[in-house]
Amino acid sequence: MKPSVLHLIDSFHQGGTERQAVQIVRLLRESGRYNVHVASLNGEGVLREEVSRLGFKEIPSYPLNSFYDRNALSQLRRLRAYLREHKIDVIHTHDFYTNIFGTAAAALARLPARIASRRETVHMRTAAQTFVERRAYNLCHAVVANAEAVRRQLIKEGVPARKIAVVYNGLDMGRLAPSADGRRDESLASLGLPIETKRRFVTIVANMRLAVKDQQTFLRAARRVREAVPEAAFVLAGEGELTDSLRAHAAQLGLERDAFFIGRCGRVAELLAVSDVCVLSSKAEGFSNAILEYMAAARAVVATDVGGAREAVVEGETGYLVQVGDDATMAERIVSLLKDPACAREMGQRGRRVVEQKFSCEAQLARTESLYDRLLAQASAMHTREVEEMRQENA
Repeated sequence: MKPSVLHLIDSFHQGGTERQAVQIVRLLRESGRYNVHVASLNGEGVLREEVSRLGFKEIPSYPLNSFYDRNALSQLRRLRAYLREHKIDVIHTHDFYTNIFGTAAAALARLPARIASRRETVHMRTAAQTFVERRAYNLCHAVVANAEAVRRQLIKEGVPARKIAVVYNGLDMGRLAPSADGRRDESLASLGLPIETKRRFVTIVANMRLAVKDQQTFLRAARRVREAVPEAAFVLAGEGELTDSLRAHAAQLGLERDAFFIGRCGRVAELLAVSDVCVLSSKAEGFSNAILEYMAAARAVVATDVGGAREAVVEGETGYLVQVGDDATMAERIVSLLKDPACAREMGQRGRRVVEQKFSCEAQLARTESLYDRLLAQASAMHTREVEEMRQENA
């Protein structure tokens, strides 16, 4: 009989964590080695349809207002009952809220394998939240980190190294293969970008909900780049409540004609295919999905040296790393790539090979299944020892 695993996701909105969670659910489903279940705290979001298409008949939700009210206790009991009813062997949670809620329910249900996740190096939590999350880690058998940088941070925070497993984000290479040269005008038109043969596009893909993405530094660098490369244009893909303030900042910098805010982009392959250089300007990350997408699309990368960026971007070979907030160096690196297209292409091709070798979906699935297998084997061995000890005591 195949073991059963439940993936507990905060929501189905299209964020990096959610996309990775849905992807590993799909990969496990296709692998067929586990009976896969999915649940969420909030059942809304565009990714729910993608999950439904995988054939799940039931996707339960456990809505929370707080960890400390009567509803939280009711939802905890509901999840514990679900885990027992469906004989779940492994629970895998994916972020702060699901770590705490899911691990508590799984401990009450006495699941043999309980796995939490951590995806950032800078811990943006209150002291009380940090305390509660540490208790959740204590109840887990493993914590998945999506980069060595995250693993090191967890160890600094007191999580035992033996509990931490590094599983890099995986990327579907086919989804981001560079488009054919003949489609450039068509792609530009579909993205609402100017069809001008001389335009050189510098792109950043990042949500506009969190100030930590620091598009302001990108825009300051853009102004410097335009002075050296007048035909440069700057594409900002992403949505969120900071959009209006970022538009205003672009206007203040005199970039009204050269900065294009295209919102949430459902045509990432086309966008990256028409981009000459791709940028990450974040102040903090765990491991950036955007960097992997850039590299998979064979684009040279200029990124801030945060989180696991150094584990993907090889300085001077697949792109460049700059310090947080250093718009001058960021601009200098972008300009050098725009002025040497051959170098940028070579970097992009090397970057794509790195993703193929290290960050593929196949590698992500193999590491995940290996973790599940190891934890279940340990749980089985422990159960066997306990049974033997009880037998000897009763002999």
